[in-house]
Amino acid sequence: MAKNKNGSANSAGNTNASSSVDELLLAALERGDDSFETGRYLVTFKDGAGDQGLQSLGTQGMRVADARDFDGQAATLENIGDADAVVFPEIGVALIGGNAAQERSMGAQMEIASDSPIEIIEPEHFVFAEQFFREAAYLSATKTNGNGSNGGGVNEYLRGFLEATDTITKHLQHGKGYTEVDELDEETMVLGATWGLNVCKVPPSLRSGLGIRVAVLDTGFNIGHPDFVGRPIIGATFVGQPVQDLHSHGTHCIGTACGPKSPAGTTPRYGIGYRSSIFAGKVLSNTGSSVGGSVLAGMNWAIANRCPVISMSLGGTGGVQAAYTAAGQAALNNGCLIIAAAGNSSGPTGYPANSPTIMSVASLDMSLSPSSFSNFGKVDIAAPGRDVFSSAPMPRRYTTMSGTSMATPHVAGCAALWAETSPNMRGLTLWRRLQASAKRLPFSTARVGAGLVQAP
Repeated sequence: MAKNKNGSANSAGNTNASSSVDELLLAALERGDDSFETGRYLVTFKDGAGDQGLQSLGTQGMRVADARDFDGQAATLENIGDADAVVFPEIGVALIGGNAAQERSMGAQMEIASDSPIEIIEPEHFVFAEQFFREAAYLSATKTNGNGSNGGGVNEYLRGFLEATDTITKHLQHGKGYTEVDELDEETMVLGATWGLNVCKVPPSLRSGLGIRVAVLDTGFNIGHPDFVGRPIIGATFVGQPVQDLHSHGTHCIGTACGPKSPAGTTPRYGIGYRSSIFAGKVLSNTGSSVGGSVLAGMNWAIANRCPVISMSLGGTGGVQAAYTAAGQAALNNGCLIIAAAGNSSGPTGYPANSPTIMSVASLDMSLSPSSFSNFGKVDIAAPGRDVFSSAPMPRRYTTMSGTSMATPHVAGCAALWAETSPNMRGLTLWRRLQASAKRLPFSTARVGAGLVQAP
């Protein structure tokens, strides 16, 4: 039985299943607890007991929303009305509001009967685009110590994050977009392919990702980007904002995983699965923040739509969470593979990549050495993550970014090419192929896993 690390199972309260990310962030600051918890709970049901679990929540008097009642199972938390809970049937997980849990004395410390359909109850946590984890952590440390040398606790981190989002919002309001990395040096652009695609052996590959659905769960996508005209794109939002990407993180990741083979002019090739079908799931807001429930809703949607490749450049710092592990296993059971960023805090791999059922990706520099920021520990494979050139929302069109966020879509794109080679190349078989074909590197598996991902 998992326990709330604060030892207070029901200290949350004042949160609903439909609360927005901003409301949950402010509630967390008001509580002042030492965690990244939102105040809501994730209930993971025993294998095959999802429907029984849904019924059990109903018998406790909860108003329960079912993702199957939404088109394509694209359940948006903002649209569940006054429901106390929402169930994601593909992955066997339910999100419960803090108020509803408190009224029923439910929480992470609750004893669970042996005949209950519930496997575990965990606190829901905040999730961030990997780029912003470093930004907010820096602001947190600076605010507390004045020199940026040490972290300042979770509350200072959250305050730092809110300050970071204010900065991002101002950039967006002035039409500048946002990136924490260097501007593209136009003089370096030549015909050919990016360094990342070259070291992954993408250009000589005869595969294009044709017929493969690639889901990228991120900040959305710049619908109408000229490099993607005519491409099949399915969008869904899980954060109460349009799929249109006002951030740039999601558009950049989709560009690497699914971008064109021959961009206009002298622009080098930056995309891998150029004939794949794009499923753009907006699970991070335009300021790069989110919560576990929105991310899981996106994972449920991608699996329900049987996307063989699911790319997630997001996460948080903390231990393995059962809900993500259940989602990863559900993906494998349905011929899908979830690929996630290990994280950029130079520490242990964070969630959801630390789940044993989710492929974890570390970042490499141009020298094929592990990037200084790349997390370590549970790492399954590595890919180019430093100075990665890809698409950006218009009018900018292109930009360069760094992070395990950028390494992850390299693996996702190569996975799409491998998936095209055979209808049997799915799920765990695809996972093993990616690792078996990786280029070995002279570093520990804790830093680079099986090595550098390679295209077929």
